Amino acid sequence: MTGGLRVVIASRLFPPEVSAGAFRLGALARELAERGADVAVLTTTPPAHAPKTPDARGVDVRRWPVLRDEGGNVRGYVQYMSFDLPLLGRLLATRFDVAVAESPPTTGLVATVIAGLKRRPLVYYAADVWTDGVISMGAPSVIVSVMRRMERAVLKRAGIIISVSAEVTERLVLLGADPEHVVTVGNGIDTDIFTPDVEPASDETYFVYTGTMSEWQQPDIFIRAFAQIAESHPGVRLRFFGQGAVESQLKQVAQELVPGRVEFGGVVSPAESTSWIRGAAASLVSIVPGIGYDFAKPTKTYAAAATGTPVLFAGPDAGAELVRSGQLGFAVGFTPDAVATAMQQLLAQAKDGTTERMRPHRASWAQQNVSLRAVAQRVARAVTQAASTRARKLEADSRLASGGPERPTQ
Repeated sequence: MTGGLRVVIASRLFPPEVSAGAFRLGALARELAERGADVAVLTTTPPAHAPKTPDARGVDVRRWPVLRDEGGNVRGYVQYMSFDLPLLGRLLATRFDVAVAESPPTTGLVATVIAGLKRRPLVYYAADVWTDGVISMGAPSVIVSVMRRMERAVLKRAGIIISVSAEVTERLVLLGADPEHVVTVGNGIDTDIFTPDVEPASDETYFVYTGTMSEWQQPDIFIRAFAQIAESHPGVRLRFFGQGAVESQLKQVAQELVPGRVEFGGVVSPAESTSWIRGAAASLVSIVPGIGYDFAKPTKTYAAAATGTPVLFAGPDAGAELVRSGQLGFAVGFTPDAVATAMQQLLAQAKDGTTERMRPHRASWAQQNVSLRAVAQRVARAVTQAASTRARKLEADSRLASGGPERPTQ
């Protein structure tokens, strides 16, 4: 039972921001509210470019202004602190039975401290291993060491740790998490929004990249590959939607290699993103091998599959195996030559009808395997379990303190 349970979610990311983290926490908040929980979300004031969408019914979203980088992201140590320091007081002033916090570990540590002071359980949502990301960006060893200590402290004190994949679970355990406290729920996409039933945004031929453009994705590989085939396919374009740390670099590469053939559309709503993905010859997804994210399975893959559009994945085995096993498109090595060859094949499939014939299969796979609603239900059960376990422990401690017999739990 979730009715009457007071849950607080602490995260710098929440709808209407467009990110995988915002999507999954938004789905969790809705699921908990639908189960009768009293849900409060302590988050940030969204950037100006965020889509204008109402907050979920029954969810009390409390926003706080924070520092953002040039792209509008809460990304960087100063930006994190602008959220985490006020969070101390905000959490202290909030009544809750269980707290849910997502990365970075600085936010997790703040939630851990306040939950500990209030003798309430913490559920830590580990969508990835933050220390791996810090290492991949070439951070100084002292920063890596501090982040590792923070992350370990949160993992060791969390009542339940939510992991998005078996690969992430393995990394969390290596970092010090108790495997008995880890619940692997998978990752997902909102299949009510990402669906093959939407109208394509354009009838032109194009490849599309949506979402974050970061150092660990290096999506310039798609521009370099596209430059190899652009002359032989004069009607084809490359479209980017989203933003990120390397966006300006991508624009420079595009101008140098294929001027006028690459469009940057900025941040768009999930509904608009769906329309662009639906009409594409393929959705582009990348992970740079060997920098700490080899285990990642990007939600971009799920979004494309949900619309029935083929994926062109460039990167290591975990993401590649997902694409191959589900027959979701092409998975190739992280080289412009390999990507260019796959682009040629995908354009041929779009022309000969293979893409449309495979669309129902890919959309069905997404419905069965990566529904965000199903993931949110699993997380909601874990949150309820954390609160119930804590309540039983407090009851047992109270009996022992009063000298009464300890009643066995069921």
